[in-house]
Amino acid sequence: MNNSIKIFLVYLLACLIWGSTWLVIRIGLESLTPMFSAGTRFGFASILVFGLMKIKKLSLQTDKLSLQLYFIMAFFSFIIPFTLVYWAEQFVPSGLAAVLFAVFPFFVAFFSYVMISKDSIDRYKILGMIVGFAGVLIIFSESLSLDFSNYFLGMAAIVFSGIIQAVVTVKLKKNGSHLNPLTMNFVPMGIAGIVLIPLSLLFEDTTKLRFDEAAVFSVLYLAIFGSVIAFTSYYWLLKRLNAVILSLLTFITPSIALFFGWLFYNEVLSTIDIAGCALVLTGLLTANLLNKKKNRNIEIKKTVEISSE
Repeated sequence: MNNSIKIFLVYLLACLIWGSTWLVIRIGLESLTPMFSAGTRFGFASILVFGLMKIKKLSLQTDKLSLQLYFIMAFFSFIIPFTLVYWAEQFVPSGLAAVLFAVFPFFVAFFSYVMISKDSIDRYKILGMIVGFAGVLIIFSESLSLDFSNYFLGMAAIVFSGIIQAVVTVKLKKNGSHLNPLTMNFVPMGIAGIVLIPLSLLFEDTTKLRFDEAAVFSVLYLAIFGSVIAFTSYYWLLKRLNAVILSLLTFITPSIALFFGWLFYNEVLSTIDIAGCALVLTGLLTANLLNKKKNRNIEIKKTVEISSE
């Protein structure tokens, strides 16, 4: 299979899965507390990853840099940001949550510029981010409720989660190219489960825990699809795509969520929704295609210069 097609399909898969996770998290929180829900999700996911490692006969990389990255991922990709998101989703409407987390690409762009190189961000990516974010705002313009008195802490938690994950994404892009996309999930997710479940039992009201069908579905879906498949796909893509381009998938997930609502719940797609999705697509095309065209022109220019020497 052509490498570009493979990248596109994996990118689409990650978008489809993460487009559904906001809703599934909310479903799970009707039966489980935030840290317990996140902890069981990642704990079960780490067991699945271990099983896949055995089947594929993959070994865990244990050099000093890898171990350092595992612990950074454990606390700053999973434990802290997902605790913030799960807690915030108790108060913040899912539409507003999606808009707030859409700041993620802007922080990836900023930290890429600071930590990697000035070449990691250009005017095409910036324009694409602005257009894409405008599309997300339009999609949720009718349902956004900016009740700061009730939502402020939850809103701040989601934004802070996005900032933390942006730093880790750029860190992995810079220093984690040697890690296997599957095995690099095992230790961080395992630590997340080991830390979050006891913390839940200590600090959350465990009398609210109900192990019903919604709870089981939420944990299984988020562990298998939202964690093992989605994060393995994400880290695989991170090796092959610019971090800023990859981060733009957070603009697509609200559009995917709208599509699922239309497909499975007979929800109506309004003209505003369609216009917002079109802007998101325009932003992605701007950031990707124009950037590729610029890079192609640079390569042609270099080739001409070498030939003329």
